[in-house]
Amino acid sequence: MPLRFAANLSMLWAGLPLPDQFERAARAGFGAVELWWPGEADAALLPGLTRRWGMQLALLNFDAGDMAAGDRGLAADPDRTAQLRQHVPVALRIAQECGCPRLNLLAGLRQPRYPLGLQLELALENVAWAADRAAAAGCEVMIEALNPMDNGPCLLTTTAAAAAFAGQTGRDNVRLQYDVYHMQRVEGEITRTVDTYWDLISHVQIADVPGRGEPGTGEINYPFVLEHLDRQGYG
Repeated sequence: MPLRFAANLSMLWAGLPLPDQFERAARAGFGAVELWWPGEADAALLPGLTRRWGMQLALLNFDAGDMAAGDRGLAADPDRTAQLRQHVPVALRIAQECGCPRLNLLAGLRQPRYPLGLQLELALENVAWAADRAAAAGCEVMIEALNPMDNGPCLLTTTAAAAAFAGQTGRDNVRLQYDVYHMQRVEGEITRTVDTYWDLISHVQIADVPGRGEPGTGEINYPFVLEHLDRQGYG
């Protein structure tokens, strides 16, 4: 199956209104888009925009808090569990209306005022709770490792940690989102890691190192990586 590419609208044309971003993606030849949670007002536009431009919504992030201020997820924060659980049904409804099959749920940051075990246990409970509701909606929940150099003290910073966490939820629809940029910065060995965790990976994101720029502008051998994904049958 030929590789298909989705424009991440949280990165590309990010200064434009969401309808203009969709137009740019369509005119650039993309058949699919993905994005971080854009807020409820813009999220409400997504079903109409996907229909208008004949665009697949390949991935939608659950609300991860104020990303610009440094938030990287709500699942491990005891003070924000209610916020997350109020949000999950809203995001799932939008995903269903768009035919979006997967949503990314960031675990969050290490907060020294709480014991590490408490944070991890809470994150597991919240992800499992969200996954049960996602399963009823026919969706998968993505778990993603983030590099701490850009993102601060994230709870999950390696593919192995993200895979172990996903397994501990006990939910078959909790799977991995593998971001080549993040994992090149943290662990390297991209294709070997992909092969090791292939059965858990549902979504791959790409950008180059350094700078998280366009593939082909940095040190990652993207022709090799993409050919490897194609040989594996990634769609």
